[in-house]
Amino acid sequence: MCGIAGILNLSAAPPGADELSAMIHTLHHRGPDGYGFHRDDLVGLAHARLSIIDLVGGGQPIHNEDRTVWVVFNGEIFNYLELRKPLERNGHRFYTRSDTEVIVHLYEEYGDDFLLHLNGQFAIALWDTRRKRLVLARDRVGVRPLFYTNTAGRLLFASEMKSLLQHPDVARRIDPATLGQIFTFWAPLADSTVFDGIKSVPPGYVLVAERGRQTLSRYWDWDFSKADARDATSAEEYAEQLRALLIDAVRLQLRSDVPVGAYLSGGLDSSVIVSIIKHFTDNKLRTFSLTFEDDEYDEAPYQHELVRYLGTDHTALPCKRADIAAHFPLALWHIETPILRTGPVPLMLLSHSVRAAGYKAVLTGEGSDEVFGGYDIFKEAKVRRFWAAAPASLNRRRIIGRLYPYLKHSPTSDAAFAQRFFAQGMEQRDKAYFAHIPRWSTTQRTWQFLHPEVRAKLATWDPYVAIDQLCPAGMGRWAPLGRDQYIEAHTLLTGYLLSSQGDRVAMANSIEGRVPFLDHRLIEFANALPPKYKIRGLTEKYILKKAMAPWLPTSIHTRSKQPYRAPDSQSFFIDGRSLDYVEELFSESVLRDRGYFDPGPVRKLFEKCRKGRAIGFADNMAFVGILSTMLVDHMFVRNNNHRPGLATNDAAVRNVSPRSVNYSA
Repeated sequence: MCGIAGILNLSAAPPGADELSAMIHTLHHRGPDGYGFHRDDLVGLAHARLSIIDLVGGGQPIHNEDRTVWVVFNGEIFNYLELRKPLERNGHRFYTRSDTEVIVHLYEEYGDDFLLHLNGQFAIALWDTRRKRLVLARDRVGVRPLFYTNTAGRLLFASEMKSLLQHPDVARRIDPATLGQIFTFWAPLADSTVFDGIKSVPPGYVLVAERGRQTLSRYWDWDFSKADARDATSAEEYAEQLRALLIDAVRLQLRSDVPVGAYLSGGLDSSVIVSIIKHFTDNKLRTFSLTFEDDEYDEAPYQHELVRYLGTDHTALPCKRADIAAHFPLALWHIETPILRTGPVPLMLLSHSVRAAGYKAVLTGEGSDEVFGGYDIFKEAKVRRFWAAAPASLNRRRIIGRLYPYLKHSPTSDAAFAQRFFAQGMEQRDKAYFAHIPRWSTTQRTWQFLHPEVRAKLATWDPYVAIDQLCPAGMGRWAPLGRDQYIEAHTLLTGYLLSSQGDRVAMANSIEGRVPFLDHRLIEFANALPPKYKIRGLTEKYILKKAMAPWLPTSIHTRSKQPYRAPDSQSFFIDGRSLDYVEELFSESVLRDRGYFDPGPVRKLFEKCRKGRAIGFADNMAFVGILSTMLVDHMFVRNNNHRPGLATNDAAVRNVSPRSVNYSA
């Protein structure tokens, strides 16, 4: 795991050493173990290293035998040992034991098709000196970030946008159009970012710059066209195949020259990963978890049960509301984009706990819900489609009441509200985005707080047209669940979960998060499953539970999904008072000066939250969205990558230094 940056000269001066140094040193948190550079008249490559594999000889950039192909790379190639053997048989000579070196030789062997051979999570920058050709590639599902911009006759790229913003030729402006996307879908779409002129290489894409042209093309995508409801394969057969794939994915992702730990939330997904480590590998079982003071968010009893059941050496990190408020600015500096929930902050604190324990890498359960249909939104859509087929049926409507049992303020608790909320978009049940209409409608209520001029710029933008443009041809022939999963994978998973809650807050403390459920072989296997093996009745992830039931406590494998959440607006007010930075950024004068939000409605929202009356999703998302946008503006637009420290003032926050608790079975 590392950070990368670089400059391709299109029509300007050659890349300078000082430019590259400034860009890569901004990413020190991603690679604290050393720096490497390669420069010629056209390209400059820079690398900040976090040593995981080949600790002594794996420094980057890496080159081929005659130094005509160079690469810097962020991530891991998990199947590098399997790839190396045939390459050596074909005459390729290796000078390191690193996973990085297989990239240059695969490129020599297969050209751009080298990407299809990789099992990993990666952002790659490869320079072919003979062809004067730069290749920028991102892994299939977007575990690792890669950004780029064209400015002043150059193409600049980096693992994080702050590295690009460090360069004097890159403008620092927030794009109002992307704010509209974030305040609808929770994250920017496709190649968009919150900064005007900076783009993201989308997951599963490769950008090639050659002979004055830049070509962006897709090499992989989620595909549900092979899912056949008439498939006669038994659940037992599929469960056995899945278990074998899972074991191999975990085995591959445990490859490392440093110890690898695992997150253990108490839910099914992380429990599956930890159970496989325990029962099917020889790795030491070291786990980490979060606990919360609010019972609504806390899963400690389930964590304790798993620790006793599996006999793991465990560290639990208690997280208080005050911790979230105090560390929120630092988390936003790492995330670099507005967010609507506070969930990334405790995960950043947890990664700090992992680092303090002497670990550099952890396995997580992320991705299982997208792959196996685990989220409530999938069950909700199934019920809504059933209801839409007979809208007058009271019995069908009542099934909604079985959703969201873990929510203190569930949308199903009020029958009249549930009728209005879940009935949204019933006439669009054949649309690809049908499942997401209630969620996006709730999120888009945050638009009421945008400044009138910003809303005017967004007036002609239709979010559903934008989603339609993301969808592949033939998607209408997929099963409804496949359509729901595709949209989820290309919005929330890529734009928020793997970024704001994943890579960014782990790498804030130089921790590499690995996600076995997003092994592309597992995704392709699951995408071809009949939908009944993902959601059976209202039981989510049916086939995963069947595959792993013998290795888990009954209470875990039969437990309903409880998404990870953290306290939102209530985190920022203690005894009716907030931290100084919150007061300042929500002040009428600052809001008016920045111009993103309408001061009148925002101040009313602030008072509502201060008095503890903001209990709905919309108000909480609006509060966090406004605060995070103002922080992004403050740190990156107005203060040139200003990295904040711990935000405290004695009047509002006390004892905000979280301490982990170690225990074992």
